[in-house]
Amino acid sequence: MNFTKMHGAGNDYIYVDCFKEKVENPEKTARILSRYHFGIGADGLVLICPSKRADCFMDIYNADGSRAKMCGNAVRCTAKYIYDYKCRKPAVTVDTLSGVKTVEIFTEKGKATGGRVNMGKPILGGHEIPTRYGTSIVRGEKLNISGCDYEITCLSMGNPHCVVFCGNPYALSLPDIGPLFENHEMFPERINTEFVEITGKNRLTMRVWERGSGETLACGTGACAAAVAAVMNGFCQRNEDICVTVPGGELTVSWSEKDDCVYLSGNAQEVFSGRTAI
Repeated sequence: MNFTKMHGAGNDYIYVDCFKEKVENPEKTARILSRYHFGIGADGLVLICPSKRADCFMDIYNADGSRAKMCGNAVRCTAKYIYDYKCRKPAVTVDTLSGVKTVEIFTEKGKATGGRVNMGKPILGGHEIPTRYGTSIVRGEKLNISGCDYEITCLSMGNPHCVVFCGNPYALSLPDIGPLFENHEMFPERINTEFVEITGKNRLTMRVWERGSGETLACGTGACAAAVAAVMNGFCQRNEDICVTVPGGELTVSWSEKDDCVYLSGNAQEVFSGRTAI
């Protein structure tokens, strides 16, 4: 099987062109290939497939084999692949389990280097996210983790997120507390958790624990969730660019009042291509 390794802000996936290849068991393949040292090593597997309503369909599997609905960094990389190897279009459409996303392509010397994605409208209803909080908007709610109360804001960007505004997120032991958030009973489909510090005007620093993958260097939907939550809590301004610094780089997010959609910008980089016996 031929593959291409790509990343957006360090959020890396193994991409397979399913216009040409066939993957019989993507869950098992994701688990095997995502392992560092024993496999290729990645946050998961992305199958780039044909679509009847877009330029392609992006099918995502986390490192543990679970299926994901959406990834803001992976959708930019998928669009880059389509632009570089399939069709030179200024905007690439990518079908996902969270709907069709349009990616405005950034280029340099004839290659796609990144993009700006319309990530759609944030879902704020507690049951729709989903959570087991009875409120219509989950903002300023308390979540008890190992005897400590955390103040959280929850929303969905095509997948569920719990945002915690704290001090320096690098002072936290994510391998210890991340799984406790991910698997908490208040989140029936598990949860992605962002630990965020306000570092300046419209500037955030974030670490993320992703369901099914653990800590990653970046999370596109997580950056969007952090920015929306910052606006909801009065820390940042709507209709303005919000810079989200993650371990793998920087992402830019804006939440438009005009169409209520969230826009995500960032890089997309090919690392290498190869062939595996799996």
